[in-house]
Amino acid sequence: MKFFYEFVETIMTKKKQNKRSIAVIGLKGLPAFGGAATVGQNIINQLHQQYKFTVFSVETHAEPDFKLGDVEQVIFRKFPLKKLNILFYYIKSCLYVLFSCKFDAVHLHHTDGAFILPFLRLRYKVILTSHAQPQRLLKWSGIVRFFFSFNEYLAIKSASVFTAVSKPLQQIYQEKYKRDVIYIPNGVDLNIVEDVKDINVTEPYLMFAAGRIIPSKGLHLLLQALKNIQFKGVIKIVGNLDHLPAYRKSIVQQAEGLNVEFVGLIKDKAELLSLVKNAQLFIFPSLIEAMSIMLLEVALIKTPVLCSDIVANKAVFNENEVLYFNSNNQEDLAAKLQYALKNLSSLKERARCAFTKLEKEYKWDQIAHTYKHIYDEILN
Repeated sequence: MKFFYEFVETIMTKKKQNKRSIAVIGLKGLPAFGGAATVGQNIINQLHQQYKFTVFSVETHAEPDFKLGDVEQVIFRKFPLKKLNILFYYIKSCLYVLFSCKFDAVHLHHTDGAFILPFLRLRYKVILTSHAQPQRLLKWSGIVRFFFSFNEYLAIKSASVFTAVSKPLQQIYQEKYKRDVIYIPNGVDLNIVEDVKDINVTEPYLMFAAGRIIPSKGLHLLLQALKNIQFKGVIKIVGNLDHLPAYRKSIVQQAEGLNVEFVGLIKDKAELLSLVKNAQLFIFPSLIEAMSIMLLEVALIKTPVLCSDIVANKAVFNENEVLYFNSNNQEDLAAKLQYALKNLSSLKERARCAFTKLEKEYKWDQIAHTYKHIYDEILN
């Protein structure tokens, strides 16, 4: 009997060691605190028992002590010039993967790293997941915008499998490049609700949150709308406001006269969502999105949402689930804010409907199964 157990243990150990190995580039670091990194971490969390993942990271975005099963995290030192940090992260990741014999495939997140794709394809099949079109962001122009557009072209032409996180993004790529693009949505982990707490709220507040607060997130529209309705309550602003110093200066000026609390970036998911849970209303005025993880997670907490009617948002939720305002229109945003504040009970009912949709269509265990199918196809 002892021999039998030792034999079974040997077989199981060998099976674990023989897991196919996938290099993951583009998440930049674990634990996740950005949208794309959250997507990647959830895929890995669902599938790390079937595959051996190695995540390539940079020390500005990663925590060395973070553990997720037997997932390996290779952390590069940051580049001295901040603006070139991520560029060199992609180059280092590419060189490591090319001159290592330990991988069976590569999963590259973001089209902005696609300049390394032709080199990766010399040795590997590569799945590329597009989370957005960075060249459409308002902060980019000239040579940088051209660089992102060229990367998109390389991504479409070179990837073994190309996926997009939103239906509108899928349609844009298919119409422009005449290539099959697989739509795999972002999702939510229903278990994170267990870590979300009620906090001591001394007075009601509205809330805005983004990882990086840049013009495309629309915070300036929200502040102007609040001034238009002479809002006297508290508005909590969560996120990194230092990404663009000129925009920060503009936001601080626009916030004068309002009761604004600049909370800063919150990396801890439970802490962030606890703040969301206790808000009267979450305002999401983005001008450009692909498929926002933040929007999904707010719906998971059942907090009422007022958001812009951009195509990406309307592809996820309908008007029975969130309240929409006309994108980039501060007058309509002001009017909808007044309506929302007078009809919070109605918006709470919409929030419950949004949560029901999440349960049916956007769970990570279901979404990860689609990625597993893709991995198995290219590995076998």
